[in-house]
Amino acid sequence: MDPHQHYYLDAMGIQLWEQRDAPPAAAEEVVVATLDWPALQHRVNECTTCPELVACRSQPVFGVGNQQADWMIIGEAPSEDEDKLAEPFVGKSGPLFNAMLNALGLRREQVYITNTLKCSTPDNRDPKPEETTACEAYLKCQIALVQPKVILVIGRIAAQTLLKVSTPIGKLRGSVHQYDGHIPLVVTYQPAYLLRSPLEKRKAWADLCLAKSVIEAGS
Repeated sequence: MDPHQHYYLDAMGIQLWEQRDAPPAAAEEVVVATLDWPALQHRVNECTTCPELVACRSQPVFGVGNQQADWMIIGEAPSEDEDKLAEPFVGKSGPLFNAMLNALGLRREQVYITNTLKCSTPDNRDPKPEETTACEAYLKCQIALVQPKVILVIGRIAAQTLLKVSTPIGKLRGSVHQYDGHIPLVVTYQPAYLLRSPLEKRKAWADLCLAKSVIEAGS
């Protein structure tokens, strides 16, 4: 028997159970899943689960945009610029990101933008697995609140985190995946990577068109 479950018999002798002393991570996810937007943002702002990130951040980067958007765009972790402005995809990669949206006929305020990790990392290092796990309940709640028609995931770590795989991004992009069994999800490259590797912009554009086709097919 699960040590966190207490078993008892009801009046008809049927075995039932109730949860007791659930593991902290599981208990946190249950609580977070019930939150509305203001309560969720307050919880993120007050989060101190990852001491190393708390020590280096200026502020958490919760997310911005239309909270009822058809498009939800999820990146990896806030950069130093994002940390200062509390907004995803700003700084050097911001203009390219905006241009990608504009090419689709979208503006930043029409989509919802967030990251898998809500705090910047020291020296802009990759998020550690335990850090993305600590933020996972927040992201799940955001997705549930937005209820997007498509999720565009930007970057390897974000894609592997949401899809629970270790597959390279080159093999994840170009296909429509499913998040939680029912939300179409498309993977593409980070704008910062595209600035370093401009020849890959053609592939990124194909990914954006694929995501747009998902929206159009559902309209």
